[in-house]
Amino acid sequence: MRPSSPLFPAILAGFVAVLVGYASSAALIWQAAAAAGANPQQIAGWMTALGIGMGASTLALSWWYKAPVLTAWSTPGAALLATSLQGVSLAETIGIFIFANALILLCGVTGVFARLMRLIPHSLAAAMLAGVLLRFGLQAFSNLDGHLMLCGSMIAAWLMAKALAPRYAIVATLLVGIIVAWAGGDVVTKELTLSVVMPEFIAPTFSFTSLVSIGLPFFLVTMASQNAPGFATMKASGYPLAVSPLMIFTGGLALLLSPFGVYSICIAAITAAICQSPDAHPDAGKRWLAAIAAGTFYLLAGIFGGSISGLMAALPLSWVQTLAGLALLGTISGSLYQALNNDVERDAAIVTFLMTASGATIVGIGSAFWGLVLGGVCYAVFSRVRRA
Repeated sequence: MRPSSPLFPAILAGFVAVLVGYASSAALIWQAAAAAGANPQQIAGWMTALGIGMGASTLALSWWYKAPVLTAWSTPGAALLATSLQGVSLAETIGIFIFANALILLCGVTGVFARLMRLIPHSLAAAMLAGVLLRFGLQAFSNLDGHLMLCGSMIAAWLMAKALAPRYAIVATLLVGIIVAWAGGDVVTKELTLSVVMPEFIAPTFSFTSLVSIGLPFFLVTMASQNAPGFATMKASGYPLAVSPLMIFTGGLALLLSPFGVYSICIAAITAAICQSPDAHPDAGKRWLAAIAAGTFYLLAGIFGGSISGLMAALPLSWVQTLAGLALLGTISGSLYQALNNDVERDAAIVTFLMTASGATIVGIGSAFWGLVLGGVCYAVFSRVRRA
């Protein structure tokens, strides 16, 4: 392999992005589907449809734009559904999915969301990204308490490789972590089987009460806590793509696949940052290759959707969290530099960062949204005072 074509780190970044995405929230989706009354076979079909939808959209968008455009399900949306769908029939749940995805598509067609995103200063977008990723960076070190051998060896491998061969630091971290976890008996494979489960079409029914009480909040949470951070992440990473076409594509695809259990397809934030970082590829113009790898792994995860729960049980959570945190260190430091480099916007940026990092949820909407709101208010007030 030529040094000028470091494809392996790009492929690894794509794998880590998908692994982090599934490991961090697949259990939430199973919980939400179970709350709606889906049986294990139907839930596995939902995972198949979600994996195929995210894989196809990631591949198509990254290839078209030649930029690392990752899609994801809405993790905040899954958390809301898991606590809201008790007593709601499966048909009504599908109706909620269709309603929310139709509203997202409408946002893309009208361009309302694009106009909103253009108002966000770059420093605030970078600060929000750093705040979102902070807890992942902290997990790389907090797991030392209780998993000293596994996490300590991974951090040591990352440090040595970063000093000697920076491009392959995450490769070394992953391999050392697997060896230590396997030697310590932390990898449990007895529940791991490969199975293909076809998605099941579920005819929707629409209830005004469920659409207003669940569908509307679900739409707002998805837009504020998933799509907004996703676009801000792309902007902060140097990929300011047009918002409306991406909203139309992802919202339209999710709407099409809603009857098969696809509750959302959004622009990714945290997993996208892994593929948009310098560790994925030193050339920013070729980091879309990492997204192509992620799309391929998404498709594979979708095809074997019935195996996801077994895979989640096989891998130590501390291994996944440490790997993700170390993979995101470069993005976190770069985002903080962009956020705080401009002394005129520094106060507003630090407010955005701290509010986002707080993890506070207000009226059901996550801290990333409120970080941008509060930082935007500070930015507007301070700018008006300076002009005066």
